[in-house]
Amino acid sequence: MLKRLMLAAALALPVSAAFAQASAQAGAQGGTKEQWGPVPPVLPAGAQIAVLQGNPFGPGVYTLRLKMPNGYTIPPHFHPTDEMVTVISGTLMYGHGDKIDRSAMSTLHAGGFTAATANMHHYVTARGATIVQVHGLGPFAITYVNPADNPQAKTKP
Repeated sequence: MLKRLMLAAALALPVSAAFAQASAQAGAQGGTKEQWGPVPPVLPAGAQIAVLQGNPFGPGVYTLRLKMPNGYTIPPHFHPTDEMVTVISGTLMYGHGDKIDRSAMSTLHAGGFTAATANMHHYVTARGATIVQVHGLGPFAITYVNPADNPQAKTKP
C-alpha cells in the first residue's frame, strides 16, 4: 500500500520523484542513513536534501534533513501544514514576515528547535554550513510570499 501511495505521488507531482527515491533508499538502509541529493525545484538551488522517513509530497509523516551552505536563504514563504525544524549543526537564522529583515532574525544553534505553524510567513538563512532536520505531516507544499522568489518560476521560459 505504501509503495502504491509513493508511486502515485511521484506520478502526480514530478518534484516528488526525488523525495520518493530518497525515501526508498533510506528505508532500505534502516531509515536513518543519509542519502544526500540536490533539493527539489521547489527550493532554491545550492542545498542538499536527505529524506529519512516517508515521502514529504505524499500523505503521512515525513522527516528530512537539509544541508545548506553559508548564506543559503529560503525567501519568505508559508506552508499549509505545521513544520518543525531542529538544527543538527551550524547556525540557522530565521524570521517571520513578508520581507527579509536581517535585524529581526532569531538565531538557532545546534540543538535549537522552532516550529512554523500552518500559513505562518517565515524565512531562513544559514550562517556557515548548516544542517537542519525538518519533520511534519505531508503532503509538503511551499508558497512563496513574492511569486518572483519561487525557483520554479525562474526556470520557466
